[in-house]
Amino acid sequence: MSEGRVERRLAAILAADIAGYSRLMGVDEEGTLAALKAIRRDLSDPKIAEHRGRIVKTTGDGLLIEFASVVDAVRCAVEVQHAMAERNTDIPAERRIEFRFGINLGDIIIDEGDIFGDGVNLAARLEGLAEPGGICISRVVRDEVRDKLDLAFDDLGEQSLKNIARPVRVFRIEMGPRASGPQAGETPALPAADVPLALPEKPSIAVLPFQNMSGDPEQEYFADGMVEEITTAIARLPWLFVIARNSSFTYKGRAVDVKRIARELGVRYVLEGSVRKADSRVRITGQLIDTATGAHIWADRFDGSLEDVFDLQDQVAASVAGAIEPKLRQSEIERAARKPTQNLNAYDLYLRSLAEVYRYTEESFGEGVALLRQALALDPSYAPAAAMLSFCRSQQRAQGWGSLSDDDRAEAVRLARQAVVGERGDTDVMWQAAWALFSITGEASIAVALLDRAVALNPNAVMAWVAKGWVHARCNQAEPAIESFDHARRLCPFGPTIFFTTTFLPLTVLLTLTSSRGGSRRRLNGPTAHYTTHHE
Repeated sequence: MSEGRVERRLAAILAADIAGYSRLMGVDEEGTLAALKAIRRDLSDPKIAEHRGRIVKTTGDGLLIEFASVVDAVRCAVEVQHAMAERNTDIPAERRIEFRFGINLGDIIIDEGDIFGDGVNLAARLEGLAEPGGICISRVVRDEVRDKLDLAFDDLGEQSLKNIARPVRVFRIEMGPRASGPQAGETPALPAADVPLALPEKPSIAVLPFQNMSGDPEQEYFADGMVEEITTAIARLPWLFVIARNSSFTYKGRAVDVKRIARELGVRYVLEGSVRKADSRVRITGQLIDTATGAHIWADRFDGSLEDVFDLQDQVAASVAGAIEPKLRQSEIERAARKPTQNLNAYDLYLRSLAEVYRYTEESFGEGVALLRQALALDPSYAPAAAMLSFCRSQQRAQGWGSLSDDDRAEAVRLARQAVVGERGDTDVMWQAAWALFSITGEASIAVALLDRAVALNPNAVMAWVAKGWVHARCNQAEPAIESFDHARRLCPFGPTIFFTTTFLPLTVLLTLTSSRGGSRRRLNGPTAHYTTHHE
């Protein structure tokens, strides 16, 4: 390459990593390395060569591969994932090696054999969205291969990805065999009800088509758009497995029992609703159902004007996502509490710790810390447990619950930093780590940056807004503090977070008044919202 000239080309980029690599190495370092070498020798490297790919570089837990053809890249990824599923059939779940793949088509820069650019970065972010054994692709990849390969795609909606300027439309490749599609004008057939799909590891939910109760066929577009907006909003929650709109809409116009839908889609929860229009007003109802029991765990209604249809859709989507998130979390906590103690994994231990933390007592926080330590012993790289433990330590310190040693505080800071490095767009991880880092080390700029990122990824995350308001208030930045608390209160006016907003917000207003009069400044101090006076 001549000096001063950059070599570019269009390429398909496949980014891969191994799910739970740190845990696998912790359990059996030598055995994991031997298994990886065998997989590369017998499977992945031959497949990459067969499909004319070039391995650009490898890391301990990942690969970066370049293809001249996007069809070759997708075909290679699908064949490797199918082969890995067969290899893992007789291997215990805790010892399985599973890949996550992300594929993008874009312009790249080549320098000394390595590749760079937004096209590469996006492939890496897509890999981070994929489930173990799964493949996520960008819209341009889907458009290029949809008519060339016999594959089905789940639309995950637009996603805000780290260091990517604009939201990206993401698709997940369905790894099961694709059934023949319906002919033009034909209603898609429902899956066979006698073969229930297994529930995924994450809590799973399907947003069903809303009923148009208006008697006006013209309002079908509004009801369908409402479902798409809600699905996209909920899909921002990384701890949820959200069924794509295309699959949910196979039930449109059908009266089907939610338990049958649960069997056919493999979901634990179903959100259903209706839209009723009268003149220029519209009423939207929604209800969240636990398919295992048939119980309604949340229901609400929203009234608005049709003058700005799209603004109303955005408002309702944000309200529904903000309202059902704590209900889903509580339902999952109760489910984990019913499981026998000998059948717990890191996720269940994390949920049990949340139940203790929500009680907010000295004893419950001690029990929560113990449960989180057990979760991290099972999976040292489990970012939610690391962030929650750091948050618990910050609360124990603020409340004077027990005597925290220098080692305890150092561990909390280390876990907060570890969680932020290991997280994949988890808003809860970011706000908890930000809260811990700010309260223990006073790192305001880092905390604000994490919280800004958290609310950008999920604008409906109530506690991220609360934490953002708290940090701004502690820094005597009254205006952004009040805006953050007010936003949190609008998202969740009656939930448990009302304690924070009703306590912090008046004190922040008081801070504004005293500052404007040139009097003493009041700085919020800790989660109980005590404050101390600092005279000029």
